[in-house]
Amino acid sequence: MFKYILNRLTERSTWLGLLALATACGTTIEQALADQIIAAGMAAAGLIGIVTKDRKKEQENHDNG
Repeated sequence: MFKYILNRLTERSTWLGLLALATACGTTIEQALADQIIAAGMAAAGLIGIVTKDRKKEQENHDNG
């Protein structure tokens, strides 16, 4: 179970999902603070998208190899 969790934490989709959940929590507080949380969440998601590699599909690997 621990290995499964660690494997999920290395995936970009996990981090984007966690950011989306954390950002969504900002809608239940003051509007100004919610706007800041949403902006920070979007910036963090963009940063994750920039610094992480895309995984190639299994089919593409077979075609190229």
